[in-house]
Amino acid sequence: MKERYYEDLKRGARFRSETIQVKEKELIEFAHRFDPQMFHLNRKSAERTIFKGLIASGWYTAAITMRLFVQTLNFAEGAIGLGVTELRWPEVVRAGDVLHVETEIVYRRRSRSRPRYGIIKLRNVTTNQRGEIVQEMLGAAMIPRRTVTGDK
Repeated sequence: MKERYYEDLKRGARFRSETIQVKEKELIEFAHRFDPQMFHLNRKSAERTIFKGLIASGWYTAAITMRLFVQTLNFAEGAIGLGVTELRWPEVVRAGDVLHVETEIVYRRRSRSRPRYGIIKLRNVTTNQRGEIVQEMLGAAMIPRRTVTGDK
């Protein structure tokens, strides 16, 4: 897959990732390290919660989203995250769910302070196999430009 630069990302462009299946073992390992709450750690304990079963941490969902997003857009030299202005998890993620990410470029401009880069705002929507939205995110990133010739 070709590497993408700022010039390759037009406002309104949409990209769809491959899929990834959520594995129970990985979901629990992540929770042990980063979000040790009972509904992420133990199936039996989780059955007694509002969720009625084991669920993934929202941060694990965010990590999966990041992986799929980065693999799909394949930024040359990587993307430098500038922040997230919206992040929500409207549905839970469970072991066995199959997720994919749809990314839309909602804004773009050249960086004024770093001419070798452009700034993009993007919306990532992560969906499960039933078409349910499990995460929505609006964020900004700095992306390398292919050329800067002729810029002032």
